[in-house]
Amino acid sequence: MAPIHVDESAGSDETGKGTPEQPYQTLAFALYSHPEEKFVIRKDAAGTYEEPTQSALKKAKKGADGIEKKRKKAEELAEREAKEKAEARERKEKRLEESKKIVLQEDPSLPAAIKSKIGNLTPLRSKRIRTSGWVHRLRDQKEIIFVVLRDGTGYLQCVLSGQVAQTYEALTLTLESTIEVVGTLKTVPEGQTAPGGHELVVDYWKVLGASPGGEDAFTNRLNEKSDPSIQADLRHLVLRGETASAVLKLRAALLNAFRQSLISHDLLEVTPPCLVQTQVEGGATLFKLDYYGQPAFLTQSSQLYLETCLPSLGDVFCVQESFRAENSHTRRHLSEYTHLEAELAFITFDDLMDHIEAVICETVDKLLQDPASAALIKQLNPTFTAPERPFLRLSYVDAIKWLNEHDIKHEAEDAQGNVIKDEQGNPVMVEHKVGDDIAEAAERRMTDILGRPVFLYGFPAELKAFYMKKMPKSGADGGPTFTESCDLLMPGVGEIVGGSMRIADEHELLAAYKREGIDPAPYYWFTDQRKYGTCEHGGYGLGVERFLAWLAKRYTVRECSLYPRYVTLLAAER
Repeated sequence: MAPIHVDESAGSDETGKGTPEQPYQTLAFALYSHPEEKFVIRKDAAGTYEEPTQSALKKAKKGADGIEKKRKKAEELAEREAKEKAEARERKEKRLEESKKIVLQEDPSLPAAIKSKIGNLTPLRSKRIRTSGWVHRLRDQKEIIFVVLRDGTGYLQCVLSGQVAQTYEALTLTLESTIEVVGTLKTVPEGQTAPGGHELVVDYWKVLGASPGGEDAFTNRLNEKSDPSIQADLRHLVLRGETASAVLKLRAALLNAFRQSLISHDLLEVTPPCLVQTQVEGGATLFKLDYYGQPAFLTQSSQLYLETCLPSLGDVFCVQESFRAENSHTRRHLSEYTHLEAELAFITFDDLMDHIEAVICETVDKLLQDPASAALIKQLNPTFTAPERPFLRLSYVDAIKWLNEHDIKHEAEDAQGNVIKDEQGNPVMVEHKVGDDIAEAAERRMTDILGRPVFLYGFPAELKAFYMKKMPKSGADGGPTFTESCDLLMPGVGEIVGGSMRIADEHELLAAYKREGIDPAPYYWFTDQRKYGTCEHGGYGLGVERFLAWLAKRYTVRECSLYPRYVTLLAAER
């Protein structure tokens, strides 16, 4: 029979078979695996196989005995662990069977429990209370079960001990189950922490809706490491997380604060329609639909309708959904977004920017002054500070100069708008010039470098909508015509507000229709605003999701919408 081969350099005790092609690495392992065989050994591939010396065999015998001892020890350990697991399983099964005999009954001799939401519990400390919610966290510690309950208004630590922790329901409780708990609310001892500074010592509880365990357990479907595509499909479950829910709570507080600020400036809230027959920002981004046989669109902006309110209602605002059919995949674009828009009469361009700045700063101040919203901001964006006033105001022309001075270039494009590439296939980068539409990337870099809110104003007319008022004297010498328009840029996000003064003259508006190739007939009601008593007026639109992304330091606006609609995802609930 062929001898067993050992190559101390190239062999392997894990994959070797003792053949010349697959030798072992150590003589000890070869002897352990083949105690009755003969052996040949070599130091490395340059040497020749020879029989081992007696001293080498003696040393290998000790090594083989050691391997055998380790094997036996590992075998004994495995047997012991298997036995312990079996005993533990048996004890658990026995405990579960015993637990089925325990039936909790609410003690009628105890004080009647006061029913309350978790967020309203602080005044009820030392009293017996009743509340319900979802199991947010669960920890079994010997004979005590700690449950953190969530009901949307807050979190409550519940302590189950004694018989209430020994029922079948307690031993099989799972995350995201809904339960009702009754007990005494106590302040946590000094040195310990719990949500709200108190905990519930439970004397009675019951399961209202059990959540599955095992393979279908909540944490197996969704966890922090889940792929973004899975998180998008399971958005309804993502919302149960502390961060997602905090963002949406801050959103609600933000809208409330904006309304308070706008009302304090004598603006009235109105509700314009979402189904329209006219465009505001250009036909290419319209969602078209059939409206009882007539073409209609989802609104891009409520601005035109808001303008019609000025003569009867005064300055107005709305919080309305707007829709843009832009095939954009950036982190700051949505196909449907919440649009806070306002229109103001008898103002100047400077008045408009002053108003936008005031409303934003007053809104932020309100949020920081309210303990609940301030806590949410601190949770989501710990380093946030209110923006300093006044905001920087930078003209479009000066911004072009600034970008070139800081060597911030943009991709060159041909006449059809296609990116020009060099021989290696890389985009050709060129300096900005007056007339260019400043790209999002360049705009954001500029804002991040400046590190403060910036009003970028005075854009060329060809880059803006037909209804925007022209700057006095611009274009008179044959140069570019600029508009009384502005974008408010915030560090980390970019544009969050777009605004302008509107054309107040009827004939100038009719000329703008003609220049843009727009049929004025469907806009008769908009034109009438200039015909029957015109005035200098202006307005703006603020993207709520973008503003929230800035405030809460979110990477994408998709985190700032309940169910975001964007190019690659229509519905998370599909």
